[in-house]
Amino acid sequence: MCDIWKEESRAEMAAQDLARHLADIEKLAVKWVVFSGGEPLMHRDLFRLAAMLRSRRIRVTLLSTGLLLARYATEIAAHIDDIIVSLDGPPEIHDRIRRVPGAFRLLEQGIRAIHDVNPQFSISARCTVQHLNHCCPVETARTAKRLGLSCISFLAADVTSSAFNRFQPWEAYRQAQVALTLEEVVALERELEAVNIEWEGSGFVA
Repeated sequence: MCDIWKEESRAEMAAQDLARHLADIEKLAVKWVVFSGGEPLMHRDLFRLAAMLRSRRIRVTLLSTGLLLARYATEIAAHIDDIIVSLDGPPEIHDRIRRVPGAFRLLEQGIRAIHDVNPQFSISARCTVQHLNHCCPVETARTAKRLGLSCISFLAADVTSSAFNRFQPWEAYRQAQVALTLEEVVALERELEAVNIEWEGSGFVA
């Protein structure tokens, strides 16, 4: 659901911009930087930025839709420490939420491509729970396992705040398209209980 925080700005941080702040970053003892979006793999200087940070022993995590992983598998394995991909459900649900035909297939191919380069590379998943996928956390977790992911976490869609580059909170009709009804919350609770029972003690569901 990365389009939830879509914005129109095309501004990018260039490598020279980061270079000017590296001394301050070191003074702050930064240990971990997360690149998010949108889709950070669309950033032209992404791997240069990552290399600059890692040269200071700063861990770099990439949050990705998964659509471009296969194209950049070699660079990812060389310059990124780990990835968290968006997984919205089993294949048909994932594609429906992404609104990209074949999105799940591209995600699957990307994961495989990175693991072909480095079988030990850590790729985990995050599922944003909303109206269209509240009924399938059990199958979503199983799908993550079949994809060879390290773990999966679930979080609720944020539909009311001005976070994620929103200039103002969503209007009521837009919230209703994503937010759960009371009945759906009850169904979700049952699903999450089943997830906890199935994966208890495994560490796979965070």
